[in-house]
Amino acid sequence: MRQPGLLSRRSALMTALAAPLSTGLGRPAGAASARRGSEILVAYYTRTGNTGIIARQIRRALGADLFEIRTADPYPEDYEEQVAEAQRQRDSGFEPPLAATVPDIGPYRAVFLGFPIWGMTAPAVIRSFLSRHDLSGKTLVPFITHGGYGVGQSLDVLAGHAPGGRLVEGFSKRCDQERETLAEVTRWLGRVEISG
Repeated sequence: MRQPGLLSRRSALMTALAAPLSTGLGRPAGAASARRGSEILVAYYTRTGNTGIIARQIRRALGADLFEIRTADPYPEDYEEQVAEAQRQRDSGFEPPLAATVPDIGPYRAVFLGFPIWGMTAPAVIRSFLSRHDLSGKTLVPFITHGGYGVGQSLDVLAGHAPGGRLVEGFSKRCDQERETLAEVTRWLGRVEISG
């Protein structure tokens, strides 16, 4: 017989499983997290998922709020088409419209900003994010993924688009090079013999 006031194992398990959803882990991607009292925001753009993995780790470690940066019109899925579009945007200075913005960035004292390097710099969507959010007086901490050439001119982009923020040393990590992988797969496919 169960004592009054004690949860059954099933009730305790259901409560434990529901807890992450009530703390905002079940939010749809691209939406700003519900305010949990954090003064730290982790905002990130990811194409292949590498930057997102780092973003979620930072959120867990610091108890921060999470915001996935997305463009209103997604980039092409095809890698080569995406590279060409990114280059056009970089060369023209175009800032693509965002799918959403952080509703109230004011209370955050620090923003961890994550993105991959495209064409030796930050993607145009990062310029869009910085142009639409005032980071004056906030600490800006970049975390960057790249294909082996380092952070390129991305820190200049951050400094130029968030002049009132305090840019501090960030984190960068080499991740798999998609172009190299595609070339290897193409070479391999050229050797595959499929008989009918």
